[in-house]
Parts: sequence; structure tokens; C-alpha cells
Amino acid sequence: MDEPFPFPDVPAVPPSPAPPPLGGGRDGAGPDVRGGRAPTEKLPLGGMGLPLILFVLSVWFWHSPLVYPIKILTVFFHELSHGLAAVATGGRMHAIELTADQGGLCWTAGGITWIILSAGYLGSLLWGSGLLWLAAKTRWDREIVQGLGLLLIGVTAVYVRTWFGLAFGLGFGLALLALARHFGAVVCDQFLRYIGLTSSFYVILDIKSDLIDRSIPQSDAFRLGEMIHLPGWVVGVGWMVVAIWLTVRVLESTMTSDPGSRV
Repeated sequence: MDEPFPFPDVPAVPPSPAPPPLGGGRDGAGPDVRGGRAPTEKLPLGGMGLPLILFVLSVWFWHSPLVYPIKILTVFFHELSHGLAAVATGGRMHAIELTADQGGLCWTAGGITWIILSAGYLGSLLWGSGLLWLAAKTRWDREIVQGLGLLLIGVTAVYVRTWFGLAFGLGFGLALLALARHFGAVVCDQFLRYIGLTSSFYVILDIKSDLIDRSIPQSDAFRLGEMIHLPGWVVGVGWMVVAIWLTVRVLESTMTSDPGSRV
């Protein structure tokens, strides 16, 4: 921006500050503070008030099309976690499939089987809880949204092999980049908390539906149960206990977060 240039022998009058553009900050996209600092500590419940309200509405309208993208995102996290677990234990990830009925499949080779099987539900839980925790504990909300968008686009381009999965991954990834570009840090913070909370809840609901209420021979819990000689529902109960415990702990941490401790 050009600096004001006073004419000779004429006292310079400092210009009046221009009103911030709608949305404020960099490029009209939120508070212009390094690291995406946003006054979320002024919001109810340490910034968790609106995400909790949206979460309750999502549960009430659970079959609404508005909640559908979050469900598919959680399935994406589930399958990606299988693949990452395979790679981390010496195997390979070949492809990811996503379907419109909220189904998914990750094709892997090698690796440690029991870790790969456990990584699906627990991994997607870590993704949701991690997003919630990062939104509450850091000031890099816009950067995190951008990173998530790039991750979706990159993984989709390399590994996803279904037309629905390609459309969702690329579309949702671009939407996240647009969100970070055109909205401020407060909006990104609240969005991250909402999808983190809703994704964590969906994991718990999915475990109950797929692994406890009914036994599916192809499910992760059933296959792991066969390996360790336990019923699949026992494995599901164990995963659910871990999921509920972690979700509650992260939620407590975000609601009692000290604003000055955000980095």
C-alpha cells in the first residue's frame, strides 16, 4: 500500500484509518493478525458455544443433506487411516474407494494386520479429535483449513478410484481452500471445531451400528476378533470405550482452554 506523501511546507495530516472490508483482515478474509489469531476466547464456552449448537442441530437432523458431507469426510478419514497404518508398518496403500452410501474401502498390501484393522475407526476418531483440539489450542485456524483442503485434494488425486470419491474429495477440498481464502480465522476456527466434534460423534455412532448392534463378517472388528479369538462385538465395545473417553477428554480440554495458552 502506498505511504501518504506530504507536500513541502505543508503539515502532514495522518490519514483516517480505512474501515475494514466485510470479513476484515487479509484480502477481506478475517482478522489480519499473524498466525490467524482470532478473538474466539470472547465467544461462549471458550469458543465451543456455536459448534455445540450446530452439533446438536446436526444430531437432530442427522439424515439431512447438510450433514452428509461430514459423514463422507469421516469415511475418508477412516479409509485414509487404514492406508497410513499400512505404510507406517512397512506396507503399501494402493487405492481408496468411497461410495455414496457412506461406504468405503482401502486397498493395502503388507504391514501389520491388527494395527491396520484398528486404525480405521480409531484413526478417524483421532482425525476428528485432532481437528477439534488444534482449533482450540492453536491460532492457525485458516492454515489448518488450507492444509486439510490440500490433503483432501492430494490424496484424492493419487489414491481415490471411484467417481463419487473423486467428486467429493476434489469438491470438498476446493471448498475448504475457498473457506480459508474468503473467510476469517474466527469462521475457520468454528468450522474446524464443528467438523471435529461431529466427526468424533459419527465414529462413536458408526462403531455402535456396525460392530455392536450387528455383526458384519467383513467389518474391521469381526476380522480383528477372529485374529485374537474374541467376538467382534467385544472388539467394538473396546473401541467404543476408547472413542468415548478420548472425545470427552478433548471436549473438556477445549471448553476449559486458557485463551493465553494458544500458540
